[in-house]
Amino acid sequence: MNPPAVLQTPGFAHYSVSWSPFYNTRLALASSANFGLVGNGRLHIASLVPGAGGLPTIQLDKFFESQDGLYDLAWSEAHENHLVTGSGDGSIRMWDIMLDKLPIGAWQEHTREVFSVDWSNIQKDTFVSSCWDGSVKVWKADRPRSAVTLQAHQSCTYQALFSPHQPDLISTCSTDGTLKIFDLRSPSYATGPGTNSFTNPLNAAVLTVPASASEVLTLDWNKYRPFVLASGSVDKMVKVWDCRMVRMSEGQVGGACESSLPGHEYAVRKLQWNPHKADVLATASYDMTCRIWNTTPGPQPQLRYIHDAHTEFVVGCSWSLYEEGLLASCSWDSRLNVFRP
Repeated sequence: MNPPAVLQTPGFAHYSVSWSPFYNTRLALASSANFGLVGNGRLHIASLVPGAGGLPTIQLDKFFESQDGLYDLAWSEAHENHLVTGSGDGSIRMWDIMLDKLPIGAWQEHTREVFSVDWSNIQKDTFVSSCWDGSVKVWKADRPRSAVTLQAHQSCTYQALFSPHQPDLISTCSTDGTLKIFDLRSPSYATGPGTNSFTNPLNAAVLTVPASASEVLTLDWNKYRPFVLASGSVDKMVKVWDCRMVRMSEGQVGGACESSLPGHEYAVRKLQWNPHKADVLATASYDMTCRIWNTTPGPQPQLRYIHDAHTEFVVGCSWSLYEEGLLASCSWDSRLNVFRP
């Protein structure tokens, strides 16, 4: 197997990586100085290019500085050069990668770190963010304030993602060990005399899945099976949930666990379903590995591949949308790897 293509960004630990939905060789990295604990952040734009002997290499095209660490990013689905980032100071910024230095938009409503952002691939002017204060906000790129606020969890909401199948469904995961699904067509705010719909949003989850006894750090919607999600948690487990199969547990309504995938040695920080195959899942873990799984239910978990070229926590993974089987992983070792399992 060929070695991975590598990009080093000295001094900046990675938190998230994503392939462009418009260009098959372009990637973006959200990074932070001092592992995101203190200091500034940096948004890196990189490209996969042919190298010596026909093997691909990664070139750094440009970078943008931010005043606080960057924890996540999402490419616009409407404009090929735009993306948004979530920051440790609670801000969200939009960048045009063809311009220099300054963002072209900024929003500041979250009260703590913005840990995830996601752009809807159906309503292409809309993105969502989640925060350590438990809130989730839905934004329109051309509006100065959020369109919807959900108090999704009472503790840190690590990730919020739009369904790739239904434009009004959002899934979230949290410190509280649950996955939740919200339907934006349901009432989102408190109503009646003396209530303030902006500052007192209701928890409007239509489904709550008790996914783990520990913190759930990451989730993803399956691209081919509309109500199937995967979760990764601090207890090292990867689980696949069928949310059409409702079950009752300790007074909660939740989906049925279709597969459990043990194998990681530490917390699972990020996962993503393959955009080309319904049963293939990539996971990134604090055990310094990125793993590929076949999730078809069976008596034994089907681990297909372990990528162990990183030397620190692996916190991001992203499948190429254009080249089947091409995967990017990023880590606190300031190293971006692109490889084909």
